[in-house]
Amino acid sequence: MPIFHSLTTMLLLAAAVAFAAAITALASPAKILPLQRAFPLDEPVELSELRARDSIRHARILLGRGGGRQSSIDGVVNFPVQGSSDPFLVGSKTTMLYFTKVKLGSPPTEFNVQIDTGSDILWVTCGSCTNCPRSSGLGIELHFFDAPGSLTSASLTCSDPVCSSAFQTTAAQCSENNQCGYSFRYGDGSGTSGYYVTDTFYFDAVLGESLVANSSAPIVFGCSTYQSGDLTKSDKAVDGIFGFGKGKLSVVSQLSSRGITPPVFSHCLKGDGSGGGVFVLGEILVPGMVYSPLVPSQPHYNLNLLSISVNGQILPIDAVAFETSNTRGTIVDTGTTLTYLVKEAYDPFLTAISNTVSQLVTPIMSNGEQCYLVSTSINDMFPPVSLNFAGGASMMLRPQDYLFHYGFYDGASMWCIGFSKALEEQNILGDLVLKDKVFVYDLAKQRIGWAEYDCSMSVNVSVTSGKDIVNSGQPCLSISRKDMLLKLFSSISLALLLCTFFSLT
Repeated sequence: MPIFHSLTTMLLLAAAVAFAAAITALASPAKILPLQRAFPLDEPVELSELRARDSIRHARILLGRGGGRQSSIDGVVNFPVQGSSDPFLVGSKTTMLYFTKVKLGSPPTEFNVQIDTGSDILWVTCGSCTNCPRSSGLGIELHFFDAPGSLTSASLTCSDPVCSSAFQTTAAQCSENNQCGYSFRYGDGSGTSGYYVTDTFYFDAVLGESLVANSSAPIVFGCSTYQSGDLTKSDKAVDGIFGFGKGKLSVVSQLSSRGITPPVFSHCLKGDGSGGGVFVLGEILVPGMVYSPLVPSQPHYNLNLLSISVNGQILPIDAVAFETSNTRGTIVDTGTTLTYLVKEAYDPFLTAISNTVSQLVTPIMSNGEQCYLVSTSINDMFPPVSLNFAGGASMMLRPQDYLFHYGFYDGASMWCIGFSKALEEQNILGDLVLKDKVFVYDLAKQRIGWAEYDCSMSVNVSVTSGKDIVNSGQPCLSISRKDMLLKLFSSISLALLLCTFFSLT
């Protein structure tokens, strides 16, 4: 009898331990970073300036095919976002829309880095950087990475397998002192060069509704020692760029390949008010999500756009406008302000919008831009637009997703078309249409999903392919009940079944 009670006691303890383990698994660390506003609100900017900025951006994208890449790691990381997609709020001193903060090195140093799905590597400015800005007109304090002063920093040597992987791109080079270096040159004449380092990357681990712990992981990133062109201008300066592209050296790839985060990331960019939002290394769960497959063998996040509808009517657009190849297609890019359509698609789109509202608003040209004087809500006058993609997924656009408020004229509100004619042969979906939606980049299933959402609200995040389910704030993340119950049931039921078996014997 004592043996029986001892076994029962031990097994009940085991069940309790399993229960605690299940709870711990449920609250395993989620990795969190916030997105923040990057620009002044008191400086409206001309559309020509926005287009000039975007054209520089697109030159970088197009010349960057096969450019710098990063490596990978599975859990959930949430980055609070600052910034806005409203072009009217983008001051002329800004060069990007959304940025977040990351901490690197030992002791950790905080850096403001631009969120960019159109490039791959994370790089920050090194203390030894020449010709680099020392202050920023964006209202942020610049920091410099001190590689020699970090207790956990190590340069990547040319013989390192990671460097060998980087050499498969045009970004890697070997220096005289055996450092694995990189050099990016962009179409606008700007560029950056430096060397790759391995050091500690810090993030907040959310363990529950309110409990937050610090977590970290080693990653490879770029240490910039030289910058040129626009990157040297103080009024546009940030500490670096956080690339979320598809390359092997992207932080997404580095973390997911090592099981620290899942091979999926999401963002929700708030379009109104103070902007901001959330960027998550994990999957945001919202109802109504639709998916379209990624075009294979492309360096960026390309989707197959099939048609455009205005007021429910598919526009008569030449099929060549939607062809996909190495030089054509449709790119999703958080680094672009407006949205760009090739001429074959832009002209019918603009004509359809103008014809639909011709009896309701007063058309006006402002600095060469098509604008409209509106006396009431644009939702009452302008038609809905739909971008229709492969896989049966449509992206529904409200008037504020293709128009932006450009001030007032003769007492009327002036709204201008936020779509522009592409200079290259690619359609590019910028933040004007990406805002106020959850976007999920499912790299395991090679697809992108989206759904309309109020990005000031909390969001649920599930990591079905990883080990974490997260909750965080701004906007907060909530634990998925389905995943929580599955983990509890699978962990507890085994212990209870074992306990029952031994109790009966």
